[in-house]
Amino acid sequence: MLEVYPAQHGLLTIRDHVRWTASRFTEAGLAFGHGTDNALDEAAALVSHSLHLPPQIPDLYWDARITESEQALILDRVARRIETRLPLPYITGEAWFAGLPFHVDQRVLIPRSPIAELIETGFSPWLDGIDVNQVLEIGTGSGCIAAGCALAFPEAEILATDLSPDCLALARRNLARHGLTEQVQLQQSDVYEAVPADRRFDLIVSNPPYVDAEDMSSLPPEYRYEPRQALAAGDDGLAVVHRILHGAAERLTADGILVCEVGNSEWALAEAYPEVPFLWLEFERGGHGVFLLTAGQLSSI
Repeated sequence: MLEVYPAQHGLLTIRDHVRWTASRFTEAGLAFGHGTDNALDEAAALVSHSLHLPPQIPDLYWDARITESEQALILDRVARRIETRLPLPYITGEAWFAGLPFHVDQRVLIPRSPIAELIETGFSPWLDGIDVNQVLEIGTGSGCIAAGCALAFPEAEILATDLSPDCLALARRNLARHGLTEQVQLQQSDVYEAVPADRRFDLIVSNPPYVDAEDMSSLPPEYRYEPRQALAAGDDGLAVVHRILHGAAERLTADGILVCEVGNSEWALAEAYPEVPFLWLEFERGGHGVFLLTAGQLSSI
């Protein structure tokens, strides 16, 4: 167990606790990537959630003192994070995506897709001037992408699918949290299997399983807590993506687009479809391996 550092040992303020926690995380050699990518941001996230503060701690609060009960909770969570390597959002039960909080647990992948940036801009410029009436999300998990799209396109009907009943149950809870149960329909489906054949979408978006066998074998302990079926996608990481690509054209409107994340399997996908003009998107807050294709570009696949 971690040694407990009560107030008389020098930990008094929020600043003290974030600094000390970041040092312990670095000392323990933790892996990050579930909402933060470094020890200091992870420490700030742990402390802010424990104190019921916003994810970005206001400057006014940094030198505020922490009570004994608050310190006990922080120290307990720090110890759990280090000793179990459990990702922080599974400890707090909450993750943020596109500016919204979502309930998370080990039934679902922890929200972290760079697609959040696209949602925040309404997928501009590709959907500028288009009346977005129908959106399909494949593999909704916690429901975060579907919820974000619903708020970005308030007039649209959203169909969010997932193969896992457990994921759909948690997604339903998150949609209720944000008042979106009327706008977003949840459907158990294996990719397009249960999607109505005559329904056409202005946007198909997906963060499917895409981790290849080599990367799966070398994942840090933190990632092994996430459901394997949300990560593993065969030898090349493309088992699900192939199916998404081959069914997209017939389900998109004439001006529709497909946006899909493939992460490190980007190069395998480009090699598998050398004739397809994938547009690989760039993100201000980091992230890679997200492509965009129009309905016309998909028609040749």
